Amino acid sequence: MSTEHAALDALLDLLDLERVEEDIFRGASRPALVPRVFGGQVAAQALVAAGRTVPGDRPAHSLHAYFLRPGDPGAPIVYTVDRIRDGRSFTTRRVVAVQHGQAVFHLSASFQAYEEGLEHQVRMPAAPDPETLPTAAEALPRDLPPDVAARLVEARAAVDLRYAEAPPWATAGRPREPRSQVWFRTAGKLDGEDAGSLLHVCLATYVSDMTLLDSVLLAHGRGGWAVGDVVGASLDHAMWFHRPFRADEWLLYDQESPTSGGGRGLGQARIWTRDGRLAVTVIQEGVVRVPRD
Repeated sequence: MSTEHAALDALLDLLDLERVEEDIFRGASRPALVPRVFGGQVAAQALVAAGRTVPGDRPAHSLHAYFLRPGDPGAPIVYTVDRIRDGRSFTTRRVVAVQHGQAVFHLSASFQAYEEGLEHQVRMPAAPDPETLPTAAEALPRDLPPDVAARLVEARAAVDLRYAEAPPWATAGRPREPRSQVWFRTAGKLDGEDAGSLLHVCLATYVSDMTLLDSVLLAHGRGGWAVGDVVGASLDHAMWFHRPFRADEWLLYDQESPTSGGGRGLGQARIWTRDGRLAVTVIQEGVVRVPRD
């Protein structure tokens, strides 16, 4: 088995929560670039917990979440699901993630039975073909410290992630337009899973927290968390799922930052299927601070 497929299997295991009681689940954690639980992991696991209490014919259409405390990667996380509403068309769930007796994360998610309706979308932006771009490992600058490079590769081994332009750590010290495009897909196929299934949605949720604040860093010529020229963390995260998609097929993550200030930065993005369908809208605010001397 290749390293990439092993990493994907490990990620799928991470999202396969243990059911403790009817509406209580437990999940493990994995090391991240920073010494806390990766935000995309806890968001994806919380959505798994919520989705397992909802009929399978009601896919998730939105989530809104707050990161309350840094998670401990060495301890399990307990997810408690509150069944807020079960309506004729919509189902609402609230999830609280707890570690060491304290809430570390809160998520509200809404699910909807399929129905026909008015439909339109904006046009997909231009982007280079993903096959023409270097892999995340190939894009690492040669002068990056070996431990930093190893952490970056390990943290993203389950996902084939390709930057359309140089990532923040490759252009540190040179401010750029606060916009970033990334193609991504899982590092292997997900057999037996239909497009739009809970697993595909949760995997996109996991990946969505990897690069969304990159555009904030680009505006100020900062290299990022791994380089250490900023410190920060996700504060809140919102996603709207518009159309079915597969996380094991190429998705374009088109990201930008309209503003930063007060020690916070805002990222907003759209995720597109390769054939031009708008699949997901994402907005996140995070703490972005310059380290003190």
